[in-house]
This record gives sequence, C-alpha cells and structure tokens, in this order.
Amino acid sequence: MTPPQRQQLLVVDDHDAVLQGTVSALKQDYPEADIRTVRTAAEAIASLTTVLPALLVMDLSVPQRTGEPSQVETGISLLRSLMQQYPDLNIVVQSAHVKSLVRLKPAIDSHRGGFTIVDKSLPLKEMLIKVDWAMQGLIYTPRDMRTGLEVKPEWLQVLQLAFIEGLQDKAIAEQMNVSERTVRHYWTKVQDALDVYPDAGKNIRIQTEIRAREEGLID
Repeated sequence: MTPPQRQQLLVVDDHDAVLQGTVSALKQDYPEADIRTVRTAAEAIASLTTVLPALLVMDLSVPQRTGEPSQVETGISLLRSLMQQYPDLNIVVQSAHVKSLVRLKPAIDSHRGGFTIVDKSLPLKEMLIKVDWAMQGLIYTPRDMRTGLEVKPEWLQVLQLAFIEGLQDKAIAEQMNVSERTVRHYWTKVQDALDVYPDAGKNIRIQTEIRAREEGLID
C-alpha cells in the first residue's frame, strides 16, 4: 500500500528568528505535517508550482529574490497573484503591515479558501488560532479593514433561508442553485462581516443568528 502523504504547510518569511518561531509553533499543533520554508516571493512561487500546500503562512514584507530588499508591495503582488491562481488555497498573512491588505479587499472577499490575518506583534498562540481558522476555511479580517457593515444579497439570502425558513445547508444550496461549498463560503463571509468567529463552548451558527438580528439583517 502507498503510505498516506503528509500534510504540507508552506511558510514565507525572510526573517530567520520569525521563521524559526513560526515553524516551531506550527510543529506543536501539526506534528505530522511537512513544513517547508522559503524566504523570497520567487521561491514561494516555485514551491507552490511543485506542491500545493494545505496552508500558506506568509509575511507581506518579503524580497522578490535573494539579495533584494524586502518590500510590502512585493508581498501584496505575490498574494494577489496567488489568490488568482489558487482560489481555494488556505492562507494566513502574518505581518506587521496588515493595514496594507486593504488594497486587496476585493480579492480577499472573492477568495474561496480560508483567509486570516494576524499582526506579527501578537503572541504566537494568536497566529495558531488564525491558522486553525484558515484550515477550517474561515475568513478573518481585522476590524479596521471593515468600513461599516457590508453584506451582499446572497449572504442575506443564506441568513433568511437558515434562520427564518429553518433550512440546512444542503437545502439552502438547492434553493439558491449553488453548491454546498458555496453556501459554506457565504457563511464565512457573513460571519466575518458580523465579527463572529469560533469561540470554545459556543455554537457559531447561534452566535451568527444573534448578531444578524442585532444588526437588523433578519427580523
């Protein structure tokens, strides 16, 4: 029998201390994973071409190639390209320049994979929480990236079908003529808009309903 493949994780960062700390933390939560590291945008592109990982953890300020300066615009350009090429890739952006991601807000909104953001100044345990969320396919963007409550019509329809008509995801998908995966994607988007994220001991759907009613999205 062919042995099962190990879960692949890719970390992109050109700061050795941060890279080592990130890898060490990931090994604690994912001891069986194959964790690869690269330091430049060019190396990241080459690595993804070879093997598509279950998760990408990347800094925004990275050099294009070895010997070149680290620049936020390089990371922004890399991230934009990767989201276009790999729309289902789970991504964690770990950076001191998270506000720069507002430039990618439309791309983040349309990304189908998990996408979370964590400030580098926060403890590594916060990074691991965002890794777990991204691996679940969830979306998390900092509050200051959200200007008011922006909810798309299809997200409202999911709320109506779930909490007014009492339908489960499969029935919601049939009603909307989309896949169940698309419905789950809508859930992550509306939960991010409502500032609802996994919380131990709490049902995230119930919390979503409470917040949706508080915001007047459903009666």
